[in-house]
Amino acid sequence: MNTMNVEVNGVRLAVETFGEPADPAVLLVGPSLLSWPEEFCRALGRFVIRYDPRDSGLSTGYPAQAPPYTLRDLVSDAAALPAVFGASRAHVVGLSTGGWIAQLLALDHPALVASLTLVATRPTAPGPADPDLPEHAERVMKAVMNGPDWSDRPAVIEHLVGFERIMAGEGAFDEAAARRRAERHRDPHASTVNLAFIDHGERWRERLGGIRVPTLVVHGGADPFFPLGNGEALAREIPSARLLTVEGAGHELPREAWKEITAHIDND
Repeated sequence: MNTMNVEVNGVRLAVETFGEPADPAVLLVGPSLLSWPEEFCRALGRFVIRYDPRDSGLSTGYPAQAPPYTLRDLVSDAAALPAVFGASRAHVVGLSTGGWIAQLLALDHPALVASLTLVATRPTAPGPADPDLPEHAERVMKAVMNGPDWSDRPAVIEHLVGFERIMAGEGAFDEAAARRRAERHRDPHASTVNLAFIDHGERWRERLGGIRVPTLVVHGGADPFFPLGNGEALAREIPSARLLTVEGAGHELPREAWKEITAHIDND
């Protein structure tokens, strides 16, 4: 594993890579670098790039509720990373809100994307869901509305760990990993809320039919944040996409799907 800071589009991104740059590239796009377990990164058997997006982990951050960038800026950051390592294209795997970036990479930078994997995400940006899509579960909204005192870092860390517990599925909850993710953020408040405050630009759901790369949609049957109907919509609206439903999984990267994700990437 190699750890570094990469400068793209005038910002600093914390990046870790696995494998040899000469191998096909896999770009992992998630809420943070630690969204992707090291064991998963190694299991992919390719040249794997995982990173902290802006306002996440150790990358460039901005004041809470006042971020000066757009969703398309985050897409541009992701699009620039493979070239830093000499790759002209990459297999793109997007998790949760990183799935928005992954979808827009496939739509706006099609030459860059060799294959697309969408995990626990939805086809619309922050805000109310489309009428045909299920909204966040009540317990998720209750946790969001009852946030901590953001000036009290220990309380914030406990809140974030508790929130991940709410989002998890029926299997064992890895509290230690959740705590590492929470503690990594320089500014947990900005990391938690800023994505909701940026300009998300034009809708893209109506463009999903334009995605022409092999696509795997992975969704937990017990996802309380983006319930299963969101993954079903993605699989239905992206041509030839395949849906893998993991029963009992929540809003997470299900270990049960790792082999399927690796096989999907290997098929290219």
